[in-house]
Amino acid sequence: MNDSIKQYIWLKALRLLAFTLVITALFTACKQKPQVAEMQSKAYYTCSMHPQIHEHHPGNCPICGMKLIKVELTGGNSNAAADKIRLTASQIQLAGIQTDTVREENTGSEITLTGTVTADEKNAEELSARIAGRIQQLFVKATGEKISAGQPVYSIYSEDLLEAQKEYLLAKQQQKMLHNPDVDYQQLISAAKNRLQLWGLTPAQIQRLAASGKVSATTTVLSKISGTVSEIAVHQGDYITQGMSILKTQALNSLWVEAQLYAGEAGNYKVQDRVSVSFPDLGGRVINGKVEFINPELSDASKVDLIRISIANQQDLIRPGMLAYISIANGRHRSLAVPASAVLTDGKGSKVWVKNTDNSYSPRMIKTGSGNLTYVPVISGLNQGDVVVTNGAYLLNSEAVFKNGDKQMDMKM
Repeated sequence: MNDSIKQYIWLKALRLLAFTLVITALFTACKQKPQVAEMQSKAYYTCSMHPQIHEHHPGNCPICGMKLIKVELTGGNSNAAADKIRLTASQIQLAGIQTDTVREENTGSEITLTGTVTADEKNAEELSARIAGRIQQLFVKATGEKISAGQPVYSIYSEDLLEAQKEYLLAKQQQKMLHNPDVDYQQLISAAKNRLQLWGLTPAQIQRLAASGKVSATTTVLSKISGTVSEIAVHQGDYITQGMSILKTQALNSLWVEAQLYAGEAGNYKVQDRVSVSFPDLGGRVINGKVEFINPELSDASKVDLIRISIANQQDLIRPGMLAYISIANGRHRSLAVPASAVLTDGKGSKVWVKNTDNSYSPRMIKTGSGNLTYVPVISGLNQGDVVVTNGAYLLNSEAVFKNGDKQMDMKM
């Protein structure tokens, strides 16, 4: 084989190798693009009570049965962006994310009291009858139902209400047909209208009455209050009198926890003290509470004092009658502190999740002292006025691990 043929074969081989390398590079680039897009739109479903649950599809938590919430994670190039977690408003609500401000608190020794959840009677409301009559139909028939203002409660047959409707229509008709200058028809109409409103008719119902020009034998009474029905005092077909109680409601977004305290210990506490309340029926869930009331009078029989704690019930998980444990500090040692539920401790130390000014959340390492079950003193890492996550910190930590993998987050003291 001469040299020209060898050179020709060598050039063909080089061209084939170059073509193969180009095809391989293009194929690799095309294959990597979907992976980048996938990382930018990565999402999973987790449980606010059990953040260790990670599912790739919606559904219910396999542990507690609660509806899973969707968490979307967006990739970023900077380390600062990688440390930040952003949640939508709906995710924050479903996950029950709660925050508190770092300030001086009582970090002395604690005692634990056993209490019972009760309704906050300051939020109780009662719907009473405006006029006597017979209940033709009762639309709210069971306790536990939720009602809102403007919702039909019952329909009533009332002779007095029937006559008041006739007087109103008659005054309207006289104004239209008669023109006696000595009669103030507008005053007659206003008096009849005010009587109908006093007896329970809404302006919209009165407007419909005027438009139709016909009285109705029965009138539907709409609720003036909102809440969860706690008591129904009447039945369908009952005759009622003016002022008689129809039903009572409770607003369960705020509750009380009541416990008994020995008389000798009552002087160690005061109204507005912060406490920690846990619920064994909710897997030991802990929330913050506040001393609402300490009874100045002792019980005659047992000589114990009643203490009442107010708590928030934003997710409607807590119910009246539940057992609760109250951890309350009885010392007077005050220092800069965070709620104990905000601190996450592992082999690397203690950290909290801080809410940033742009509504994102970032982890921060802190150094803590010896406190109690409610508050932990902060030696370094936080300043007074910082906002920390007190409920949902484990969920944020779980999201950070899912987002960054095993990469150690750059957290500053």
